[in-house]
Amino acid sequence: MLFLALLTAAVAALTTAAASIRTTQSPPYSNTTTSSLQVDLGYSIYHGYSDAPHAINVWKGIRYAQAPIGKLRWQAPREPVVNRNSIISATRFPPSCPQSPEANGLPILAQSQAGASEDCLFLNVYVPSNATSASPLPGGGYGEGDGTDGFQPLINTNGNQFIAVVIQYRLGAFGFLNSDEVYRKGVVNAGLLDQHLALQWVQKYIHLFNGDPRRVTIFGESAGGGSVMLQGMAYGGSLGTQLFQNSIAASPYLPMQWGYKDWLPSQTYYAFAAHAGCYSMEPYGAPKTTPIFECLQNAESRVLMNASATVSQLTVYGQWAFLPVTDGTFVQDLPSRQLLRNQVNGVNLLIGNNANEGTGFSGNIDTEEELVAWLKLTFPLFTNNDIARVLEYYPSTNASVNPKAPLFATNGISGPTAINQSNVETGQLQRADNIYAEITFDCPALWMAQAYSQNAAGGNSYKYQFSVLPSLHGDDTNAYLAREGPMVYSQDLTTAFRKIIGNFIIDSNPSISNQIANGVTPGAMTNASNPASNWPPYTNYQPYMIDLNATCGVHRHALEHLETCGLPGDLNNITLVNAYTWEGGRGFRCDFWRAMGQLVPE
Repeated sequence: MLFLALLTAAVAALTTAAASIRTTQSPPYSNTTTSSLQVDLGYSIYHGYSDAPHAINVWKGIRYAQAPIGKLRWQAPREPVVNRNSIISATRFPPSCPQSPEANGLPILAQSQAGASEDCLFLNVYVPSNATSASPLPGGGYGEGDGTDGFQPLINTNGNQFIAVVIQYRLGAFGFLNSDEVYRKGVVNAGLLDQHLALQWVQKYIHLFNGDPRRVTIFGESAGGGSVMLQGMAYGGSLGTQLFQNSIAASPYLPMQWGYKDWLPSQTYYAFAAHAGCYSMEPYGAPKTTPIFECLQNAESRVLMNASATVSQLTVYGQWAFLPVTDGTFVQDLPSRQLLRNQVNGVNLLIGNNANEGTGFSGNIDTEEELVAWLKLTFPLFTNNDIARVLEYYPSTNASVNPKAPLFATNGISGPTAINQSNVETGQLQRADNIYAEITFDCPALWMAQAYSQNAAGGNSYKYQFSVLPSLHGDDTNAYLAREGPMVYSQDLTTAFRKIIGNFIIDSNPSISNQIANGVTPGAMTNASNPASNWPPYTNYQPYMIDLNATCGVHRHALEHLETCGLPGDLNNITLVNAYTWEGGRGFRCDFWRAMGQLVPE
């Protein structure tokens, strides 16, 4: 089986090895090399290494595309050139792609990106050492991240039954510089095309690692989840299962998706060119002898890295400057519209969001006047009437406007809702955080669940929310990836979450056993019937969602250790809820945002 992970700035594809593992003792690669860690891809030969403690063979830094430098900048990625002069060591992570984070601080300039390079289109492959069949894809705001997260614990927890392939793609201006000129002289959405070529690489070469190209699951979080969404929509959803069968999207990031030659991406293009020295924004500036696009292609990498990072800090707080656009070919429509038509690639979907996705993206907002100002800045096409409607859908009570009110998590079903209350914020800032969370992460997740529950392939979608405190955007990754430092969550929780992902990869169903769902910690209700053991698919008629939570927080909050939920007494608390009526009617608010698609192009 194959798992493709699209996490922050990277993509991964996993092929589950379960039904496709051979039991022979022959070398696990279908080539004639003398070492089981040596694989001949035709264009190059790579030699990996054995991660003995995890019983996994690893290949880092396999090139899947030519270096997109010079004349290949902002062009569709091209397959690697033949390089068989020597066997290439695949034991170190490749250079990360240049970073361009969201507007919330100082730009990450070239001098602080010593390990970054435009020549970054590589992938890493993790293969169980006993496998004879398996493949993954990762993203963060389409501007930052790399492919260095380890997937060994996720693979190990699931009995080494699948392979992971983690793929990097172009970020920031390098991957998402869009304008009419870029469209005419190159390609827009270059980063998405990188991912697409990587998926084609998996289809062509994963059998050499004993992966099954017919059983690919793509997986991504944040912009990686958004990438999963857009790969699922690619070419109008006409690809079927040519590149993957299943999709996993965690917190799918959906910013405003403008047309490639709309005003905003065009202005960003000219701002980037100006900071790169290829365009004068002064009305009577000195004329440039080289056209803008050609000047950018010839510019030094360091200059472009600085320009990309600088322009990224000039946009609205908490947002990214360089983003996917509607191009009419690869991305043919807004997700809110195409998903409504159920036009998607692949068959089955596992989709989720976190309880507090919007925290940290809205800035400082204390009053309703400041909230209205933020709304006008965030939604530039809104009239005063449109803003009034938003306030009606997100009402604020007199008791909830106090920013010093007690912090506590909502239960999602009764009492205060996420509109006004969370374990992180209250008042108008929480109101803004929840608006941002729902339009950017929560509603796209709901729209994807609806689309895959009714797709032509007859598949199922399974929905969840990760609610373990503090459940900020990205916190869930600590539960299923290998991260340095002390364990953030309990072993019961991490095991349950990893098994949910693994079972979906292997069997297209995330259901886990009662014992795993309830946990084995003393005090856990090991005999209780857990809804995750018979996870119902999401449908419009029965919009079920699993709430992944744990009984921690009170003592943790007092100790200001909200990032930790793994002390004695922290037990799994997994329940079945209604996703549509959740948090005071989130589904109704998502219907509102979908109806506003002309003014909020999502």
